Amino acid sequence: MDFAVDHRLTGKLTIVTVSGELDVFTSPRLRETLLDVVEDGALHLIVDLSGVEFLDSTGLGVLVGIHHRLQAHDGTMSFVGASERLRRVFHITRLDKLFTIHPTLDDALRHAAGDSVEPPASAGT
Repeated sequence: MDFAVDHRLTGKLTIVTVSGELDVFTSPRLRETLLDVVEDGALHLIVDLSGVEFLDSTGLGVLVGIHHRLQAHDGTMSFVGASERLRRVFHITRLDKLFTIHPTLDDALRHAAGDSVEPPASAGT
């Protein structure tokens, strides 16, 4: 599967969808996209990993770096759709203590609404 990263603004949330393998070859593209999104003013990201088949330490490093950048500006980043394999990677690296991983996008949107981040109008559907 080819690597792809896309994003869309939904209220005050930016949903970033990643698919393919996230490794040393594709991580720079993810980093560039996420930096662009943050530099454009997005402070609350939900990263959809449901299409990610593989994640290595380089990809994890990009996610940690963006997380710290967002935190410095009172921003947030959470994840949805992580497969059991990806959840194990987060657990083994203890990044599951740093990141919030929701089972579904709806769960992440409900959680964001509870944090006073404006959910999209379609969050209930």
